[in-house]
Amino acid sequence: MAAARQEQMDCQISVLTAELVAMMAEDGAHARLANSPDLAEQAVWRRLTARHGDRLAEMMAEHGWPTEQRVGADAARAAWLVAQHADRQLDVQRRAVALMTEAVASGAASARDLAFLQDRLAVNEGREQRYGTQIGAVADGRPVPWPCEDPERLDERRAEVGIEPFDEYTARFAPR
Repeated sequence: MAAARQEQMDCQISVLTAELVAMMAEDGAHARLANSPDLAEQAVWRRLTARHGDRLAEMMAEHGWPTEQRVGADAARAAWLVAQHADRQLDVQRRAVALMTEAVASGAASARDLAFLQDRLAVNEGREQRYGTQIGAVADGRPVPWPCEDPERLDERRAEVGIEPFDEYTARFAPR
């Protein structure tokens, strides 16, 4: 009986893994629509991210946070990406942050990924971000983050979670 139950759980995780990876591929294939000048294309992106956010919420309710140990590196990254793009589903982002925080504390998830998601949620809730990962605008050809708490210590906090200094990070986004 125990072997059959384990086999069933392994099958569920295998399906979960495949579904998450497929969601990441679909996200990547449609990401260009997020900022399209065509409102119909933007709507396609919004429906896609909402559908993915809804499904991630179901997965988290049933299985907790999809860690690399449980679903593999690609699927764990996919779960994070889906949460990151659930900008209109703050309940999904809040739940993902809570579960990822527990996973990071136990060494099962990336502190860097959690920092990006925490900042994304903070910006979406109208709060200051901690790590300066979310870019709000470009001024004088230079990316500018959404407001950050204690900006003098920004690079120190970034280093604590494995994110490069702000100037190095934003150099990748600067117009060439």
